[in-house]
Amino acid sequence: MKSLREDYFNPFFSHIYVESAVKDHPRTQRILAKFPFAKIIEISHYKDVFCRSKQSFVQQHRSQNLILAARQGTLLYKGAPVCQSFGNQYFYYTSCAMNCIYDCEYCYLKGMYPSANLVIFVNLEDYFAEVEQMLKDHPLYLCVSYDTDLLALEHVTGYVGEWCDFAAEHEDLKIEIRTKCADQRLTAQLRPIPGVIYALTLSPQAVIETFEHHTPSLAARLSFAKELIRAGCRVRFCFDPMIYLPGWEQHYAGMLEQVYDAVDMEKIADVSVGTFRVSQDYLKTMRKQEPDSAVVWFPFQNENGYYHYPKALMEEMELFLVCQLEQKVPKEKIFQWNE
Repeated sequence: MKSLREDYFNPFFSHIYVESAVKDHPRTQRILAKFPFAKIIEISHYKDVFCRSKQSFVQQHRSQNLILAARQGTLLYKGAPVCQSFGNQYFYYTSCAMNCIYDCEYCYLKGMYPSANLVIFVNLEDYFAEVEQMLKDHPLYLCVSYDTDLLALEHVTGYVGEWCDFAAEHEDLKIEIRTKCADQRLTAQLRPIPGVIYALTLSPQAVIETFEHHTPSLAARLSFAKELIRAGCRVRFCFDPMIYLPGWEQHYAGMLEQVYDAVDMEKIADVSVGTFRVSQDYLKTMRKQEPDSAVVWFPFQNENGYYHYPKALMEEMELFLVCQLEQKVPKEKIFQWNE
C-alpha cells in the first residue's frame, strides 16, 4: 500500500478547487503549499462542483480532487440513532471534512454524497466557537470523524492536532476520533488528552482485503494502537460494522486472537460492537454506484427506514463477538449499538 504522503500527490488532488471567500485563509494557504503541482481553480461555492448531477462516485474516487471551502449555518448535529453514544447524554457530531481517502465498499458516504471529491472546510474557528457556545449549557460528547477519516488526512489538514489542543482547554468536552489509519509517524505528534479518544475500527483481514480498499491491514492497525497506548492516548476498539462473509465465525474469531496477541486489552478504554446498518435512502444510491458489490447487495431487512442483516443473523453475529470479547473485556466496557 502507498504511504499517506504518496497518496496525497498526483493523481490524487491534481486539481484543487478553492472558494473565493477562503483563498487567503491561513489554513487554505497551508494546505495548498503541500501540493505545489496541483492546478488551482477558484470557485464561488463548493456545491457548484460537489453537487453537480450525474457524477460517478466510484470512478471519481479513483482520482479524487480536493475542494477547500467554508461551511456555513449549523455545524453541530445530534448523533443519529444508528450511532453509539457510549452512555453520553449530549451526543453530537460535526463534519469539518466530507469524504474519505479510503474506499470501503460498504461506506455510507457513497449513498450520502453526490461526489467522491474531498471537501475540507477551513473555517475551523467557527466550529470551535459553536462548541464553546454549546458548552455553556451542558457537557458535550462530539464525534469529529464520521464523514471522513480525519486522522488519515492529518498530514494535509493538521485538524486532529487542532481538535486535541481545543479539547485540552475544555474539560467538559469529549472528542471521539474514529479511524482506520495506521500511520505510526503520527504518534510522535499526538499527545494524550483526557478528553480525546481514538476509536480504531478493526475488521478481520478477509474483510479488509475484500471490502476495505486502500486501508491498512489489521496487523498495521493493531501496531498503531500499541503505539497510541504507549504514548498515553485513550484507545477504543470498534468492531463495527461487522460484515457478513462466508465463514464469518472463523474470520472474527481469528481476528480476536490476533488482537489479543498484539494488545493488552486491559489498556483499552472500551469496545463497541455492531453489525452493518444503513439508511434505506443511502443504500438505494450505494447499489446504483456499486452494482457488483456483495456487501451492498446482501438481502437486508428494512426496519423503520434502516437496512440491517436479518434479525436472526444480526443477533447471532453480535452475540458471538460479545461472548468472545467478554473473556477479555469487562461487560461494562462493551457497548452494542442496538442496546
